Amino acid sequence: MKRLFSIAVILILAAACQPGENKETNEKPKEMKETVSADKPLLRHVVLFSFKEESSASDIAKVEEAFIGLQAKIPQIIDFEWGTNNSPEGLNKGLTHCFFLTFESEADRDIYLPHPAHKEFGGVLGPHLKDVTVVDYWTK
Repeated sequence: MKRLFSIAVILILAAACQPGENKETNEKPKEMKETVSADKPLLRHVVLFSFKEESSASDIAKVEEAFIGLQAKIPQIIDFEWGTNNSPEGLNKGLTHCFFLTFESEADRDIYLPHPAHKEFGGVLGPHLKDVTVVDYWTK
């Protein structure tokens, strides 16, 4: 039962990271690259972070900027979005940031994981990371 609850929480958090209208700016999210077919299953890579208490807002902003920068350095990332938790449910277990990457294949994700730019990002993140959860899934 506890495992089922944990899975439900992860799915709720992943759903909260789905694209939608930005209520603060009334902007629609950017569209995925034109090479992506809406009918083709896509590989989603969901990354949730919490940060150490001693990490400043400036430290966290540097992590955000470094993660955002990966999309320009790793062409296998076909779509990218991110945001911070604003759920009123209080079920995020301290996880505050959601990064949502899309790949066309497991091979593309497997290029991303050991990519030098991803490793470099790990160096920026490492000193500030308190906890991380990663979920990958194929869209249906």
